[in-house]
Amino acid sequence: MTKRKRILSGMRATGRLHLGNYTGALENWVKLQNDGGYENYHLVADYHVLTTDIENSFNIRDNTIEMVRDWLSAGVDPEHSPMFRQSRVKEHTELHLLFSMLVTTARLQRNPTLKEQVRDLREKLSKSALADDIEDTEAVLMSYGHLGYPVLQAADILLYMGEVVPVGEDQLPHIEITREIARRFNRIFGDVFPEPEGVITKFPRMPGPDGRRMSKSLGNTILLGDTEEETAKKIMSAVTDPQKVRKNDPGRPEICNVYYYHTKFNEAETEEIAADCRSGALGCVACKKNCAAKLNEHLRPLREKRNSLSDDDVLDVLADGETRARSTAGETMAQVRNAMKFG
Repeated sequence: MTKRKRILSGMRATGRLHLGNYTGALENWVKLQNDGGYENYHLVADYHVLTTDIENSFNIRDNTIEMVRDWLSAGVDPEHSPMFRQSRVKEHTELHLLFSMLVTTARLQRNPTLKEQVRDLREKLSKSALADDIEDTEAVLMSYGHLGYPVLQAADILLYMGEVVPVGEDQLPHIEITREIARRFNRIFGDVFPEPEGVITKFPRMPGPDGRRMSKSLGNTILLGDTEEETAKKIMSAVTDPQKVRKNDPGRPEICNVYYYHTKFNEAETEEIAADCRSGALGCVACKKNCAAKLNEHLRPLREKRNSLSDDDVLDVLADGETRARSTAGETMAQVRNAMKFG
């Protein structure tokens, strides 16, 4: 019998999910779960939230429930894919501490994803009422914990001997750091950890209606749990080809956010839409209305499932997943201590 590969993937506990989360990671979790060749573990990264938003730790519990509700509504099955909170499995912090001895600060500072996060946070800070009172914005934006984010993520993955990590494109640099840490540990102490591979989806980056990458920090998200009316309103406000001012003007679908949404949620009509856009036969208003209808049609079953799940339902799923996760994590740490002849 072929051994199933183990998947570890997770998300920061920041609340309700948007289309970028769905197409960049969540949709792929369900696909991998259902094909039978993988053993899935899914992490609520609540410690990771603290690296950039420790002042609002009181929101994490509610945000966790909202996020896992979206996981379940999208088809993640707790029977096959245990879901658990990072903070409820103490071995995450133990392995993180050990791994922090195996990587330099210079290596972590070269992480391109970290630079992007800092840029977003700087933009957010510049708009706040406190911006004029803060002299050293770098000191505010970059904590020791934030710099070590990829090290904790390496512990998250390797604690479950993760071999495959379905992620968005922006997380691939973190996976490379995980591979480096695994190699160094194995070189010093003997083979314990696999070197995980990151797997991205066909639609790794979903643009927001404004054309920038979809992000809560940028305020340009279409949420899975939005109402149909909210979704339609956001689609109707989307930026399109600036040269297509009137219906009859020829358009360039390849640069249009709305057309990009069509390629994902209305694939059957994309060839016709592109041709009619270029010829001027299709106006942006009609195109947007069609896009909103197709997107709402796709999300309707998810929203119905989401609305049927109570907070207690979600917490029960997490409690069961945490029991299973602790068992696996304990086995890994026993191997680590034995290899290190430590503790």
